[in-house]
Amino acid sequence: MSIKQVAVIGGGTMGNGISHVFAMNDITVHLVETSEELAQEATSTIARNLDRMVKKKKIDEAKKDKTLDAIKSFTNVGEAVSDADLVVEAVPENFELKKKIFAQVDEAAPSHAILATNTSSISITKIAATTSRAEKFIGMHFFNPVPVMKLVEIVKGFETSDETFNLVEETANKLGKTPVPVEDFPGFVSNRVLMPMINEAIQCVHEGVATPENIDSVMKLGMAHPMGPLRLADFIGLDVCLDIMNVLHGGFKDSKYRPSPLLVKMVDAGKLGNKTGEGFYEYE
Repeated sequence: MSIKQVAVIGGGTMGNGISHVFAMNDITVHLVETSEELAQEATSTIARNLDRMVKKKKIDEAKKDKTLDAIKSFTNVGEAVSDADLVVEAVPENFELKKKIFAQVDEAAPSHAILATNTSSISITKIAATTSRAEKFIGMHFFNPVPVMKLVEIVKGFETSDETFNLVEETANKLGKTPVPVEDFPGFVSNRVLMPMINEAIQCVHEGVATPENIDSVMKLGMAHPMGPLRLADFIGLDVCLDIMNVLHGGFKDSKYRPSPLLVKMVDAGKLGNKTGEGFYEYE
């Protein structure tokens, strides 16, 4: 079996990026959003990103047009997944939301279809257990911006079959990505390491150790990070950072994963970073 058609559930930052890379590699994409307006916004974002690639001479106009032609938008999950070989869920980090979506997907997708989640921290085993095909369920964690970042964490659940893992790994390679196998623990590897660092940087601001600019400068100049942790937090979204810290704290029951009070307050205030125009920095 090979993956010829994929359904991507969610057209936000991750979903439109995932759709982009599948379509760029000659795989038909059914992109699902909750409204026609959001679906159009997702495809417009993909078109703008392709335009940038044309401008940089990474692709030509013909490749851009072929990529866009490979993407069809839907607002009905059942219709979108009815012929899918692979379904990739890319909605916010909320277990109940993912459970609801996979109930629809599991019922409507063909029996051979693999179900994948782009979750960055929630247990693959826990989500898989809500479906009737845990052996065909897997974590496929892409990184933002998806068209640029090479890494994909491939996470097996307790019942994920080797056949499912091998096919998803092979597919990631076909996308030009580097698949890295990771065990099913809260946060996997990426966010188990990254988020506590970001959280500690936020705690340094909270305690008045240094300004966000100076904390980021220390990490960039002293540790050779390309982006400081607070600027990165804004880029990821402070609400996403809080969701992941809550998953880590709940999963490990260890106080070292407790979210900083400042992170909680900023999310409560709606200061989420780039997406709202203000976080630790201000944006136009």
